[in-house]
Amino acid sequence: MSDIKQVQDEIIDEFTILEGDRESTIYYIMELGNRLDPFPEEARLDENLIKGCQSKVWLSTGEKDGKVIFKADSNTDITKGLISLLIRVLSDRSPKEIIDADLYFIEKIGMGNIIGSQRSNGLSSMIKQMKLYAIAYQTKLKV
Repeated sequence: MSDIKQVQDEIIDEFTILEGDRESTIYYIMELGNRLDPFPEEARLDENLIKGCQSKVWLSTGEKDGKVIFKADSNTDITKGLISLLIRVLSDRSPKEIIDADLYFIEKIGMGNIIGSQRSNGLSSMIKQMKLYAIAYQTKLKV
């Protein structure tokens, strides 16, 4: 499996092909969201909603062999695409890898220019929640 840096570099390469075209980039982000694994209906609970997102974003976690597994869904295509990028980078990683991750790909692909301030706040909330889950798993796994 590729490490976090390799996955981020792959994402940067994919977005470079779009040459900063805003419409193509948004379409591609939405397409990525459609590739997410189906989200279980029973996980669409209020406690799985990420606070701070304008759209509804559900995030659930599990643990397998010391790795944190994320599943997510959203009620909007663009937000679903954004969380799919984060899942691609952070899911199936150790809690320490997630906590220590420097998510530089977001700036490198110009995400701030594409999604606007409201969604940028939501993206920050998604990252924060994923790192909080990793901290919880790290604590649990040490016990």
